[in-house]
Amino acid sequence: MNKIAATLGLIVALLLAASSTLFVVDQRQVGVIYALGEIREVVTEPGLKFKLPPPFQNVVFLDRRVQTLDSPETRPIFTAEKKSLVIDWLIKWRIAEPRQFIRNNGVDFRNLEARLAPVVQAAFNEEITKRSVTDVLATERDKVMNDVRTRLADEAKSFGIEILDVRIKRVDFVADITDSVYRRMQSERLQVANELRATGAAEAEKIRADADRQREVIIAEAFRDAQKIRGEGDAKASALYAEAFGRDPQFAQFYRSLEAYRATFRSKSDVMVLDPSSEFFKAMRGNTPAR
Repeated sequence: MNKIAATLGLIVALLLAASSTLFVVDQRQVGVIYALGEIREVVTEPGLKFKLPPPFQNVVFLDRRVQTLDSPETRPIFTAEKKSLVIDWLIKWRIAEPRQFIRNNGVDFRNLEARLAPVVQAAFNEEITKRSVTDVLATERDKVMNDVRTRLADEAKSFGIEILDVRIKRVDFVADITDSVYRRMQSERLQVANELRATGAAEAEKIRADADRQREVIIAEAFRDAQKIRGEGDAKASALYAEAFGRDPQFAQFYRSLEAYRATFRSKSDVMVLDPSSEFFKAMRGNTPAR
């Protein structure tokens, strides 16, 4: 029974070890393998993949599908003739460079959206202020969207993403100028707050990754030193035993008999029925010369 239990335990341990080295990359995802807090490999091909078991390597998955970012707030924009318009927009984007994306935004898409929304809004501001209300509403609506997409192309590379489409959902006049100015001020303060939060989140992620990397390095070095010391001690002990037993084989036999007695009579509650004249009690009968 002990052998069966040990065999089953070994099989379970091997299965657990194997499962920690395997992971599946879905065709809708990108797998990013971390090694000691640093990006080691980006897996873009779907299927069953291999990695080192934790804590040596960990894997994080990013959604590679097309994402949608809607304008988070309604902000007035002044046209060339100083008319105030409210524009609701949306953009379509997806991850192009996973390494660049993680370095700048971490693995949470909300970090990217908080940083990207003000950039998109600024691009619309630049394009709307050069045009009249008629241009924005009718004659140059498509050109506004294309020009905004062009402006965002370089910014998108720094975020590690690709801008696929830019759309204007709604264009409307501001009914109350005072309320419009207030919302604009409020949105600007919110923009500053979002930028500070995004910067703080990025710094926190960087510090956390560095701390995790240092921790893994320290643990690995300590384990290596412990294994080295343990190996040296075992080697010295084996050499001493071998030398001692080689000098006096009879003493070695006597020492092994004592070890057998210690293992056999360890528990006081054990009951054994043995023949005193058996070989097992040879050392107790004094047949072994005393040293």
